[in-house]
Amino acid sequence: MNQIISMLNQLASFMLPWVSEVSTAIVACVIVMFAVDINRIVRRLLTGQGFILRTLVFVMINAFGYGLAIVALSPILAKQLKLMPGYWMLLIVLGSFMLLGFWAQKNRQV
Repeated sequence: MNQIISMLNQLASFMLPWVSEVSTAIVACVIVMFAVDINRIVRRLLTGQGFILRTLVFVMINAFGYGLAIVALSPILAKQLKLMPGYWMLLIVLGSFMLLGFWAQKNRQV
């Protein structure tokens, strides 16, 4: 068991310099998955409104809302990942991407 943990820690050490980028990718993937539903709800709420208002709300949500979420949440996730032991960090990152992939496949976004 110690050999497995040692191997996972060694693999995690290769990923450690890239934790910020990995965190950004995870947050962006989650936002992409939720964006479809959020945009659908907003579209329903804005039905019958003028073109300018619909466009303004779309830009505010997509550019500023999602962008702000990525910029704000990515450092928090990176900090939390760096606090974990290497083997847990590696397993959680791999598991997160696998779950996001399964979720995307289930929702036909792949």
